[in-house]
Amino acid sequence: MPSQVLQDSIKAGAAPAPAKKTIQPSPGPSHGYDPNFTDQVIAATGPNAHRRLAQVMPSLVRHLHDFAREVNLTVSEWKAAVDFINAAGQMSNDKRNETQLVCDILGLESLVDEISSKILQEDASPGSIASTPSAILGPFYRKDAPVLPNGSSIVAPETKEAFSKDLTYFSGRVLDNKGDPIPDAVIDIWHTAPNGMYEQQDPDQPEFNLRGRFRTDTSGRYSLYCLRPAPYPVPDDGPGGLLLKLLDRHPWRPAHIHVIIIANGFRPLTTQLFDKGDKYLKNDTVFAAKEGLEVDFIARPENEDGNWTLTYDFVLSPA
Repeated sequence: MPSQVLQDSIKAGAAPAPAKKTIQPSPGPSHGYDPNFTDQVIAATGPNAHRRLAQVMPSLVRHLHDFAREVNLTVSEWKAAVDFINAAGQMSNDKRNETQLVCDILGLESLVDEISSKILQEDASPGSIASTPSAILGPFYRKDAPVLPNGSSIVAPETKEAFSKDLTYFSGRVLDNKGDPIPDAVIDIWHTAPNGMYEQQDPDQPEFNLRGRFRTDTSGRYSLYCLRPAPYPVPDDGPGGLLLKLLDRHPWRPAHIHVIIIANGFRPLTTQLFDKGDKYLKNDTVFAAKEGLEVDFIARPENEDGNWTLTYDFVLSPA
């Protein structure tokens, strides 16, 4: 669970909830605060500021200041928020990004993903095949997963027997928006074990278990063995879990497989494939599930390796 210091800080900053009504926004300048203060902060930006920062920071500052005025933010509440952000950063490392998890819980990463997807749709050529929808990266991505040949398994040999009922043959193609195959595309895949844990969360799993990178062949095809994923709760041992508890929200994510695809001449794709039968599809705690990414796991014939088959063709947008 999150540190007691963090919990105490948030408790100290919390104001009693109103019994029958919520705090209403302050009516603009009549709130009594200096109406010129925010403009002074924005005007402090110098003429040689980074171009993009100079574009976005005025909006960020205005929204932050308006938020503080709207809710009458207290010093203790502000300090609790600073402690919360610090705790998320201190818990993050190359195996887990707690700050990103907090963004996911607040729906921010999914919103940014939606904005990026809209830009791609607007840039698409008329009559072209729609690109595969994107989805959030999530906090448990790891770089440098092992590169494996097509047809091999991301399930560590020492865990294969224990996970045999979920063994899945996953294959398909990577195509451009004309339907032509993309050879030599790199597909990076990862997902949790049936216990709901990624390998870096679980000391009983081998390093890089259930992670691997594959290259498409000359026909744009890929193939591998993985597991049919299970729904799982996001970690509750840090600030993200504490936030869910304070907001009286459930922690569950629908079963999914993470995928990143990179190919020369095409925009990288970060996405997830969701088990169509999962009960959390309409109530994903990080708001990432999309109808266009729901897939069926088909029972595999008894004389073939694995119990399930998953087939999916990805479509990439040109760079």
